[in-house]
Amino acid sequence: MTASPTTSKNVKTVSGITVRLAGDSGDGMQLLGTQLTNTSALAGNDVATFPDFPAEIRAPRGTRAGVSGFQVQFASEEIFTPGDQLDALVVMNPAAMVTNLGDLRKGGILIANVDGFVEKEFKLAKLEANPLDASVIEETYRVFKVPMTKLTRTAVAEHGLSQKVGDRCKNFFAMGLVYWLFGRSLDTTLRFIEDKFGRKPEIAAANIAALRAGWAYGETTEAFGESFQVEAATLSPGTYRNMMGNQALAWGLITASELCGKDLFYGTYPITPASDILHELAKFKNFGVRTFQAEDEIAAMCATIGAAFGGTMAVTASSGPGIALKAEGMGLGMILELPMIVINVQRGGPSTGLPTKTEQSDLLQCMYGRNGESPLPILAPRSPGDCFDIAVEAWRLATECMCPVMILSDGYLANGSEPWRIPDIASLPKIDIKHPEGADGDEPFLPYARDEHLARPWAIPGTPELMHRVGGLEKQEGTGNVSYDPANHQHMTDTRAAKVNQIAQRIPDQDILGETSGDVLVVSWGGTYGACHTAVNKCRQAGHSVSHMHLRYIHPMPKNVGELLKAFKTVIVPELNMGQLRMLLRSTYLVDCIGVNKVQGKPFHISELVNAIESHVSVPSKSTGNSKSTGNSKPNGKANVQSRAS
Repeated sequence: MTASPTTSKNVKTVSGITVRLAGDSGDGMQLLGTQLTNTSALAGNDVATFPDFPAEIRAPRGTRAGVSGFQVQFASEEIFTPGDQLDALVVMNPAAMVTNLGDLRKGGILIANVDGFVEKEFKLAKLEANPLDASVIEETYRVFKVPMTKLTRTAVAEHGLSQKVGDRCKNFFAMGLVYWLFGRSLDTTLRFIEDKFGRKPEIAAANIAALRAGWAYGETTEAFGESFQVEAATLSPGTYRNMMGNQALAWGLITASELCGKDLFYGTYPITPASDILHELAKFKNFGVRTFQAEDEIAAMCATIGAAFGGTMAVTASSGPGIALKAEGMGLGMILELPMIVINVQRGGPSTGLPTKTEQSDLLQCMYGRNGESPLPILAPRSPGDCFDIAVEAWRLATECMCPVMILSDGYLANGSEPWRIPDIASLPKIDIKHPEGADGDEPFLPYARDEHLARPWAIPGTPELMHRVGGLEKQEGTGNVSYDPANHQHMTDTRAAKVNQIAQRIPDQDILGETSGDVLVVSWGGTYGACHTAVNKCRQAGHSVSHMHLRYIHPMPKNVGELLKAFKTVIVPELNMGQLRMLLRSTYLVDCIGVNKVQGKPFHISELVNAIESHVSVPSKSTGNSKSTGNSKPNGKANVQSRAS
């Protein structure tokens, strides 16, 4: 059955909808959100998502700490973020309502499972009264109180489930109602239910009944009055699938291993939000993928070094706390000059921090968080789909330069998703790796002799006549023997740094959205791309002289970055940290920058960045004193704008 809103009610066509689904961590909101996303993608919409998990594995039910949310924007035009203000909010209990209501726009739709709004739930959410009864709620939003639990029980009664099991179907009731309201087809979810619960036919039948009941409620009740339709988007020709960031990283790593003809070794210790890379790679043993779950982060790093020494494509991944433990091993990989990839899927910090929330605060850790002079190349994807391309590029650079390469992703990209155009693998350039086959004539093998990229040869253990010494002590140039000579240490330090710096001459010049000079340049990196790109476009449409530079190559940066920075009167750097890229730009290029900083575990709202940009558009020059402040660092949802003097 392909369901769509009937013509008996008013169907309003809109360009896009932003919906957030929120409830207890056991209410199935992530499943509901994932199905809504997949259905919208198959309908031809552009989609972007933002799952929001509780920080605790099983926070107490009904509490604010236990709220699980999933936000999705689907649109008939190209989008870059999961949306700012919500058009609709679906909540299953009071805690979900009070923690999310602030993001619902005035006049937006609030759908509440009224059966979850009982005295016990008020106490768990630390509320003195039913928040739905507040007069300001009815005056501000379009409120629909739906007895989802009772209606679900009625819908599944004939299938012989216990009340506890039957109540779990209420997320499918909510799904059916949301699908009716926004013109989504039931077909994709019906197939999902049959595949997922096929071995438990009574569960499958109950979920289907709940889904159809939710649809029928929207169709037959007179409460809503109208439904909404979003037409298909116009995207570049090709075959698309919905792709999450961690999944794209895993697929990119597998593709890189195929492009170079090497098996992939992935050594890791599970840590949020990087664990899903392991889960995804473990599915592809048929592609020569070997996953190793170590007892700790240090063991995972050392196993990765061993795999690189053995001639395998070696990768490890973690989050900030694990990267701290891997730091000594990364330094060893750097001085050994072995190719490998180290992925940091950043989360809120410091220490254990906010495991399920997003942040960009590990940039300086990855730049400088190793003892001694240990420069490493650093790349950062800009979107979930871009994680695929970054993984391939990281391995190309690692083998070209013979050194570890770092990828800086973040929780926002890792768990978010977007339509990803499947590339033609045959069109991707091969990654050509040549191992020395043996020493020429009577000349000894020199494991630290260098090519035009200052890379040493990758000698595979066991190759005749290629015996050589490795270890963490300083190497003599050429021979690789242990050396304590001061001049040699200076030379080797300079050479390793030059090897990384030379990358800037081989990567593409930095591109820019807008003019290459003007009033304001917004510089972003990582997962802030979507919000910055959209905010700059809004400001340009308003007639402001604003351009946007987004960095994917963080270290080294493209060779023309300094020239571009100096061509603008004001440089604004939005970051989900307290100003780390801003500090690097200032120290490297001697260009003043204004920071827009936020560390709340949430991505930027487009409106925050538009306000920050507009407050500086009219600034005539960089020598006119302190900038205006558009916010503060208190947890009020606003970003902190750092003045130039800070």
